[in-house]
Amino acid sequence: MKNLSSSEVRQMFLDFFKSKGHSIEPSASLVPVDDPTLLWINSGVATLKKYFDGTIVPDNLRIANAQKSIRTNDIENVGRTARHQTMFEMLGNFSLGDYFKEEAIHWAWEFLTSPKWIGFDPEKLYVTVYPNDKEAKRIWQEEIGLSQDHIIEIEDNFWDIGAGPSGPDTEIFYDRGQKFNDLPEDDPENYPGGENERYLEIWNLVFSEFNHKPDDTYETLPNKNIDTGMGLERIVSVIQDAPTNFETDLFMPTIREIERISGEVKYGENSVTDISFRVIADHIRALSFAIADGALPSNEGRGYVLRRLLRRADMHGQKLGINQAFLYRLVTTVGKIMASYYPEVLQQQEFIEKVIKTEEERFYETINEGLAILNQLLEKEKNEQAQIINGADIFKLYDTYGFPVELTEEIAEEAGFEVDHAGFEREMSAQRQRARAARSNEQSMGIQSSLLTEIDVISQYVGYTTLEAQSELSLLIQDDEFVDHLDTGQAEAIFSQTPFYAEMGGQVADTGVIIDQNGETCAVVTDVQKAPKGQYLHQVKVKKSLQKGQSYTLKVDQARHNRIIKNHTATHLLHKALKEVLGSHTNQAGSLVAPEHLRFDFTYFGQITAKELREMERIVNEKIWEALPVTTIETDINTAKNMGAMALFGEKYGKEVRVVNVADWSIELCGGNHVKNTEDIGIFKIVSESGIGAGVRRIDAVTSKEAYQQFSEQEDELRKAADILKLPRINEVVNKTEQLQQEIQQLQQENEQLSSKIANQQAEDVFKEIKYAHDISYVAAQVNVKDMNQLRQLADQWKQQNISDVLVLATENNGKANLLTAVSPDTVDKGIKAGDLIKAIAPQVAGGGGGRADMAQAGGKKPEGIPQALEEAGRWLQG
Repeated sequence: MKNLSSSEVRQMFLDFFKSKGHSIEPSASLVPVDDPTLLWINSGVATLKKYFDGTIVPDNLRIANAQKSIRTNDIENVGRTARHQTMFEMLGNFSLGDYFKEEAIHWAWEFLTSPKWIGFDPEKLYVTVYPNDKEAKRIWQEEIGLSQDHIIEIEDNFWDIGAGPSGPDTEIFYDRGQKFNDLPEDDPENYPGGENERYLEIWNLVFSEFNHKPDDTYETLPNKNIDTGMGLERIVSVIQDAPTNFETDLFMPTIREIERISGEVKYGENSVTDISFRVIADHIRALSFAIADGALPSNEGRGYVLRRLLRRADMHGQKLGINQAFLYRLVTTVGKIMASYYPEVLQQQEFIEKVIKTEEERFYETINEGLAILNQLLEKEKNEQAQIINGADIFKLYDTYGFPVELTEEIAEEAGFEVDHAGFEREMSAQRQRARAARSNEQSMGIQSSLLTEIDVISQYVGYTTLEAQSELSLLIQDDEFVDHLDTGQAEAIFSQTPFYAEMGGQVADTGVIIDQNGETCAVVTDVQKAPKGQYLHQVKVKKSLQKGQSYTLKVDQARHNRIIKNHTATHLLHKALKEVLGSHTNQAGSLVAPEHLRFDFTYFGQITAKELREMERIVNEKIWEALPVTTIETDINTAKNMGAMALFGEKYGKEVRVVNVADWSIELCGGNHVKNTEDIGIFKIVSESGIGAGVRRIDAVTSKEAYQQFSEQEDELRKAADILKLPRINEVVNKTEQLQQEIQQLQQENEQLSSKIANQQAEDVFKEIKYAHDISYVAAQVNVKDMNQLRQLADQWKQQNISDVLVLATENNGKANLLTAVSPDTVDKGIKAGDLIKAIAPQVAGGGGGRADMAQAGGKKPEGIPQALEEAGRWLQG
């Protein structure tokens, strides 16, 4: 067995399957694209679903990849077990109706045992098979030459997720030897496939040959597939003879950096602190890559997962004596470990560090509050002589303040309490149900459909050069059946060539008409989509006879098309301007290019200022007015990247790509349609900017005619304002508005002065009525002032004049009650605190509040309870 690094193992796997005719699919973003069924990409096959369910037919039916993935269903086990990771890498090879069991098994064996590749000792390898899969067992036994005692039949070896593709699988295990034997020899789990540390699963080969139907019956798939997965962390731990995944070169550099930051605690000296090292090393890796792929911390969905990971890691940092933001300092180390295949972390290092540091600092601002709440809870339970902390309370601490359950348990046990784990799990289960309900209930893998995947006609797009073309009707489909002729109704049509653009990359499809040889419109094109094999599938409304094999004139709605291409080129200009103004770390997160407007979504951690929006708008319009040429060339992907071309979010590019170049200022990979010169756009106007999700913002904008309409509508609003203000010209509106503002401010000041005088007069009357509770003097009264601010003014007068030991004031405004309590310094020293007093009287007005020892305030929705609150103050002071 060779001594290999993790980078070498990954590259070796990809090189091996490339030599077997596989196309290497690059690792996709952890954030799923156009897949509402997944919160994260959670396996190597997850990004290839479109191939397995027949939505798209790839150029090559053999694919291999190294895919970063995230799973958070058992996050509590991370750090405690040898092999649980939040983020992990899955190495996989896939066949889409090409090779099957024989090749998959032979190649797996060759890669693992050949001296040219990994070079494992064959005697160290064991396999499991599904009992009914006689073919797999035969191949292992007769062709590979495994002895019977190295082949174990297991009923669970059947991959099935419900409706969709399914089938038996065979797993490969490595015998790590007696030193890893954590079970007695006679333990029923001490075998390859059992729950033990000696026999480590390193590869799973799934033979997807059945379709699991909704009625729970199985039918043979028209195309049998191979879906394999080998965890990089696992196989590297074997190759590097590491006790767990964490002692490999994928994690140890990070752990060493955590040691350096901690200063005192060392990894490997204490099993408890070792858990904290592992949790931090795991979580910072997941955080760094997720943020690089556009996810940001928030209170919901993916953002909630990231916030939870970050807070959990920070709390474990405290166990290592780290009591300040530190995770952001680990980003560079994480990026360097995996930079050979994943350069994105180092490329966005500054942005990732900023996001993590900001989130950490916010957490440290609230952590003390969370600890205070926990201590109050423990004190309350202690007073009530309880012995267990309620699960709902634990969940609130966990959910709101990011407290790991084990930390709550540790503090509770130190105080002599048990923890209601069952109650906590019920709350967690309810949250998971809410999360699942919030996502789509679509199946995670579709069922193969053969109608569109079997289409093998040629359909060429000619819309880059013409918007009208003669073309033969190759196929006509209605109600999922091929037909030769239609006189009316909705249908799908494929022509040998078409000028109609199919919806892609955010650009909506062209619409138009189909004209017969008599010059009459026989169908209207309402939409165009791409079929699985790339043909242009026209959605048509048939008005008059359509006949397969006949020639027709396809005519795009030119006016609509021209409005679309103006908005598309403007989107490219906006993309470039946005990066210049906000920074290169901003990434596109979707777009819509329609005739009426354009919409641009992008990741950004923060708010966009009006000044920044104006600057973007200015840059785009300057590029329009400079009349820059817009050119497109077709080239290979590597040449395009060397030109500096930006790839758009969610797009997949083949070997040949189109590069849209705006005078070397904006260069992007794009298959859409564009103007010939930026001056064709006319003018560009941003209509709105807003946040649409955690760390994702949206700009809506218009060009040309719609921009003119936008300016006209704004001018009309200004004219209305000028009329109301009785001004002859709209350019006087601003000055007049400023003048009126100053007048309003002056009136407000005069009103404040009058209110203050009234309050002072009330104070003279109120402060005369001093009451006593034992040796404590106090004033308790309801006053007629407008808000809490004036209550505080009265309290200031009370303090300056040294009226009494305690002050209690109340007022009613807009159907609500405001309460204020104040206590002199000497009285505070006697143990009487304003915050305690306000908490005692606030329930009388159905409210709550708090504050300092010398002053506190509260609000309530029951003003009729004010007299009772004032009386309660006297009783409370009496003791």
